[in-house]
Amino acid sequence: MERWQIQLIETALAVVIYFVARIAFRTVVKRVGGRFNYQITRISLIKRILEFNLIVVLGAFVLLVWGVEQSKLVFFFTSLLTVLGIAFFAQWSIISNITSSIIIFFNHPVKIGDYIQVLDKEFEIKGNVLDIGLFFLIIETEDHERVTIPSNVFMQKMIKRRESNELED
Repeated sequence: MERWQIQLIETALAVVIYFVARIAFRTVVKRVGGRFNYQITRISLIKRILEFNLIVVLGAFVLLVWGVEQSKLVFFFTSLLTVLGIAFFAQWSIISNITSSIIIFFNHPVKIGDYIQVLDKEFEIKGNVLDIGLFFLIIETEDHERVTIPSNVFMQKMIKRRESNELED
């Protein structure tokens, strides 16, 4: 069997593994989202982040299979990460917010529609959670004002929570 045929088989195998892993990740995220009753937009956001990471891994593997030297591939990725690191240095909170959003998705009990109180000495916020996005949480206060809180700040604060169905009691 010629080298290009082996590379073709390895590439096909990698693509199959990618799709299997994609289905597995989607299933896990869907189960976690269903168990905690998360909104569909929140679930799809996490799915996209995980799928992007899978595509990056697949791309790197395919490049290695087709003969790109490891040292050149590592050099490319470290150069790319260095440029991204410099670009995000002043905006480190972007990465922090993305990470916090993922943590909020999997571990935080707050969900859209809940009435929360952010316990802060300087500025206390009370209201209903309208949206939990990749970077921010949006809360509608009792005065019908919308307050945007960065995800990483939300993770650092103590939160008092009542589920949306408890408000009706």
